[in-house]
Formats: sequence, structure tokens, C-alpha cells
Amino acid sequence: MYISAAMRRLVSALLLFASALAVAQPYPAKAVHLIVPFPPGGGNDIVARAMAQQLGPDLGQPVVVDNRPGAGGSVGAELAARAPADGYTLFLAGVGSHAVNPNFHRNLPYDPVKDFAPVSLIASAPSVLVLNPAVPARTLAEFTAYARANPGKLNYASNGNGSAAQLAAVLYETMAEVRMVHVPYKGIAPAMTDLLSGQVQLMFGTVVALVPHVQSGKLRAIAVTSRKRSALLPNVPTLAESGLPDYESGSWYGILAPAGTPREVIDKLHGGIIRALRQPEVAKRLAAEGAEVIGSTPDEFGAHIKAEVARVAAVVRAAGIRPE
Repeated sequence: MYISAAMRRLVSALLLFASALAVAQPYPAKAVHLIVPFPPGGGNDIVARAMAQQLGPDLGQPVVVDNRPGAGGSVGAELAARAPADGYTLFLAGVGSHAVNPNFHRNLPYDPVKDFAPVSLIASAPSVLVLNPAVPARTLAEFTAYARANPGKLNYASNGNGSAAQLAAVLYETMAEVRMVHVPYKGIAPAMTDLLSGQVQLMFGTVVALVPHVQSGKLRAIAVTSRKRSALLPNVPTLAESGLPDYESGSWYGILAPAGTPREVIDKLHGGIIRALRQPEVAKRLAAEGAEVIGSTPDEFGAHIKAEVARVAAVVRAAGIRPE
């Protein structure tokens, strides 16, 4: 069928007009995806869903949690880094993806600083050192003595290479001068299964995931990794209290967008996140996870990531770990 030049010009003009209308739509005009680099059920997933539930109504569009586990957070981080910088793909970052992985892996498929635009640091949370009850130790001092007497014979679980759990264990090994074997899992659920069955003997894990098993007596908590005790485990001392005065470790959660995301989009997301964090139900949910609400500015979060990369680098050097 013959189409005149005038008709072709009209069609082109209409397409340009439709495109301009789409661009002019206020953000967000569709659902926002929040990539979580770990499986459902863990601390990262719980924090993400608590935020998404409040942030969606604030933005006027659904915030969909998209679990993309693998490689200690690297799989999800790479997907987010390569996503269009339009505000429709966000990433729940943590110490694993943005501080541990850059120091453990030479050929990381993303840059933790250059490939992302910080939005806000949401919260921080300590870990807790738990033992299978078959391990003959009830305090950190007793456990350290037992580990020193059995070098290389104790297996510790983590929810993946480059995870906060692995970092906490490496820091303990270095400071306590003990040697253990790392057994990484694809998420906390399979790690917990083997810890409860005795296939592995210990784990540094998120407080909220481990508290039920501690309360039931299936696991024994001997120390928390933060500077102060956890409200969820008030009778469990810190590692600093228990003979390692300079020890401090833990998880943190923050939201990033791909680098190049327009500042007005970052500002809108930041405002929505801060309002969400002020909601009593969100604060209560995060507190139930053993997390402390923060809510930083984008610039503060960016500075935090750089400081964490440097902190973990110091731990890696002290432990004599060479990046893979």
C-alpha cells in the first residue's frame, strides 16, 4: 500500500509527540523494582519488604521486591548496576555487596561506588555468634580456647562468600588467633538447616533469624558483634565485653539506584524513604529484626560506603586474605 510523504511525516510527528508525552510523565509512572541480592526469608528480604510496603503508597506506584541471590550479592548488584538509570530499578545494598565483595574479588562485575547513586542508608544491625549445642563452650573465652585447641576442625556457616557473616568470622579469627573452615551457603535457610543438624558447628548470623532457635535451646548464643548489646538478646554479651575489646562488626542496609539516575528522582525516592522510616510500623518491624533505623542523606550514604570499603580492606589485609 502506497503511503504518501505527508502521511509519513504525520505518523513520525505523532510518534514523537507520544514519546514526548511518555518522557513528560511525572516519576514514577509505573512499578518500581527493588532488587534484593539474597533469597526470601533473610534479614535483607525482611527489611526490603517492610520498606516496599510503605514506600509504594508514598510514591503512588507499587514497589516490587525482586530477589536475585547469588555470589554473595554480586548477581543482584550487577543487575542493578546495568539497569537503566531511570529510577525504576533500585538495589538493597549491604556490607556484603558493597564492602566485602570489592575486597574479596578482583574481577567484580560492578564498581561499588562509580556504578551506583546513593539514596539512603536505612538501618544497621549486629550479628550474633551462635554454636550448635554439641560444641563444649558456653562463653566466648571457652569457645576461643576450644577453637585454638582444634585448629581447622570447626566449620562455620555463612549465607555466601563475601557476606557479612563471613566478614564477622574472619575478623574474629584474626583477632582471636584461631583457624576455622568457612562453609558458604546460598542463603541463610540452608545454612541454618546444617547448623541445627550439626553439619557445621557455628555461625555469625543476623540476630532476628537466630533468636527463635536460641530461645528454643536449639542453638547457643555466646556473643553479639556490635558495640552494645542487642535489645533482642539483652543477656548475651558483646565480643568486645568478652575479651576482644576492639571487635565490632555487623550488617547495614541501604537503597541505591544506578549511576546517572536524575537527581530529582533520587530526591523523590529519598523523601519517600525517610517518610517510610518515620512510620511506627516500619520502625517496629525493623526493631523486631534487631535493626536500628538510620535514614541518611544520599551524600552521607555515599561517604558511608567508601568508609566501609576501607574498613573491610583493613580486615582483609590483617587476615592475609588475597582477593580471588
